Amino acid sequence: MPRTLVTGGAGFLGSHLCEYFLNKGHEVICMDNLITGSKDNISGLKSENFHFVEHNVSEFINLEGELDFILHFASPASPIDYLELPIQTLKVGALGTHNALGLAKAKKATFLLASTSEVYGDPLVHPQPEEYWGNVNPIGPRGVYDEAKRFAEAITMAYHRTHAVNTKIVRIFNTYGPRMRVNDGRAIPNFLKQALTGKDLTIYGEGSQTRSFCFVSDLIEGIYRLLNSDQNEPINIGNPNEMSIKEMAEKILQATGSKSKIAHVPLPEDDPKIRQPDITRARKYLNWEPAVSLDEGLQSTLKYFKEQLRT
Repeated sequence: MPRTLVTGGAGFLGSHLCEYFLNKGHEVICMDNLITGSKDNISGLKSENFHFVEHNVSEFINLEGELDFILHFASPASPIDYLELPIQTLKVGALGTHNALGLAKAKKATFLLASTSEVYGDPLVHPQPEEYWGNVNPIGPRGVYDEAKRFAEAITMAYHRTHAVNTKIVRIFNTYGPRMRVNDGRAIPNFLKQALTGKDLTIYGEGSQTRSFCFVSDLIEGIYRLLNSDQNEPINIGNPNEMSIKEMAEKILQATGSKSKIAHVPLPEDDPKIRQPDITRARKYLNWEPAVSLDEGLQSTLKYFKEQLRT
């Protein structure tokens, strides 16, 4: 039975990974300090092969026994989180990644880093291929997340080249689905909460900035294929269907049947104007592309948000 560690395993993506790997027959260790994760996300994972360890990976990680895989997903990921927790975000990207890589080296485990489309910053190339080096403001408020992930990629490749650790890097584009926090702060959770509670849907700027939204099950499948591939260079995983934030707001008003209006608020500093993954490498090397339509994914997410807002 393969033994797999998921750091940040009680978070939105981490909990889906824990569930997926349990279903694949792995023994799964979920490690989280619950700073943005929640035990509610893993409450349904009742199995003798599932273990929860409360720990901050920015401190030394000590785990007994063998490990086959380490998936490093520990980090605040929403702008409201990393703007409120800038030091913790930088530390988990630097110290946390260093500790997780040290563990992978000691256990001879395959290591997968959760990186992000934010390494491209406010991109000057569209869509964004993995070869693009990005346009990031290192001292802006969003720089704590962007640069933490850029450093994490650099140290991951250093461990691969210097210590021959089998490493993978997934650059995750906007993902949505059940287990996102109601107060997550990103576009889809914000719009769903506002629409379901009768409040105005707040759009930053004119809403002409674009995003590409991938349903969580598609992302998890792509990550699994990357983990089991021979690819060590970064690979984009996301949905290339690009749409404006205003279009997404209108889509959610339609899906919820809400009578809410759209309100405009000032654009945050360094907010990317465009975001669309080039998934040529994922198609070529992983035989992967998204399969869940936006309508189908939104219905599943809407059902979860309705349940959360009732409790």
